[in-house]
Amino acid sequence: MDVKTQSDSNSQSGGTTAIAATAAAALPLSDKVREALAIVKRGVDELLIESEFAQKLASSEKNGKPLRIKLGLDPTAPDLHLGHTVVLNKMRQLQDLGHTVIFLIGDFTSMIGDPSGRNVTRPPLTREQIEQNAKTYFSQASLVLDPARTEIRYNSEWCDPLGARGMIELSARYTVARILEREDFTKRFKAGTPISVHELLYPLMQGYDSVALKSDLEIGGTDQKFNLLVGRELQKDYGQTPQCILTMPLLEGLDGVEKMSKSKGNYIGITEPVNTMFAKVMSISDVMMWRYYELLSFRSIAEIAQFKTDVDGGRNPRDIKVLLAQEIVERFHSRQAAEDALADFNHRARGGIPDEVPEVALSGAPMGIGQLLKQANLCASSSEALRMVEQGGVRIDGAAVSDKALKVDAGTFVVQVGKRKFARVTLS
Repeated sequence: MDVKTQSDSNSQSGGTTAIAATAAAALPLSDKVREALAIVKRGVDELLIESEFAQKLASSEKNGKPLRIKLGLDPTAPDLHLGHTVVLNKMRQLQDLGHTVIFLIGDFTSMIGDPSGRNVTRPPLTREQIEQNAKTYFSQASLVLDPARTEIRYNSEWCDPLGARGMIELSARYTVARILEREDFTKRFKAGTPISVHELLYPLMQGYDSVALKSDLEIGGTDQKFNLLVGRELQKDYGQTPQCILTMPLLEGLDGVEKMSKSKGNYIGITEPVNTMFAKVMSISDVMMWRYYELLSFRSIAEIAQFKTDVDGGRNPRDIKVLLAQEIVERFHSRQAAEDALADFNHRARGGIPDEVPEVALSGAPMGIGQLLKQANLCASSSEALRMVEQGGVRIDGAAVSDKALKVDAGTFVVQVGKRKFARVTLS
């Protein structure tokens, strides 16, 4: 029986003593609890088990003890992006409802490497890389969470002291068969793709975090469901009331296909420059815009529904997208920054040059256009640069470049690639 099935059957049949006791003393749901439950459920993929969580809310209201809400993030990159804020926004909602949110930095589990959604072994990070990345995580998360009401923890606090004996004892609480029921492990096993033993430990270590923190609810992306359920099962094994789990959809990146990821280059960083952030939001498709509204906007469901009605009635989707871009920029910068970003975006759309353009000094005139774009960091390679020329995406001082064999003479000029990349190049 897999983890989900076992969890569900436990809830239906009474399960552990803790669950049976909760069911026996079921508390009536007040209007306040029902309202809180509706807020929590907005935009979620799954809430397991909803009836249990409703009882946790009711119990919290009765005894005045806030629930402990856990979110764990491994610092695998130095910056957070809008995809991370989908779960952070839900944490903030729970925080505003009066509950204790725990922002858990997985400095120990990062050294293992989360195999979620992977078809190959994820290279583990060094302690130095983890510490460097972790420095920025909480400061950036504080742009969403209230830092004064956030408990920040590192799972090395309890994982390091486990030692070899503790790891063996923890491993004895779960079977290999159940670990291999995880979809990505199953696919790799059937394909003959190597699975390292340390990867099998990852779900256990993440689950042990829930035991150590005595969490009432754990939040994660849909790709984390297996790990969250392992935590629920381990809590039962340790005699704790099992956590409920809440999974949030994964936000697609700018390509509209794959999940937002810095490694895929389809991300919007929450500390990116104002104009870049605004322009990136405006670059998403009209169809994907609604997905971003659903997962990122703080506007009411009714207001978003009205926007859809307006578009169906002939309103330009661009107008609605502008409102989304301004909302996001204002959240991470300021209202004035959002207004300035709109003005800059409109200026560029009319063919104008932004006020702030990076200065680049190069030598070697006359220089081929492909090499110039590469050295000015406007294209990743000269071959990519030539493709952009061929597609009509390159301009020098506003004039389109169509000749891939162009040799650029010495001078100072503004070079543009695509809609957003500019550089004031001085070539000698």
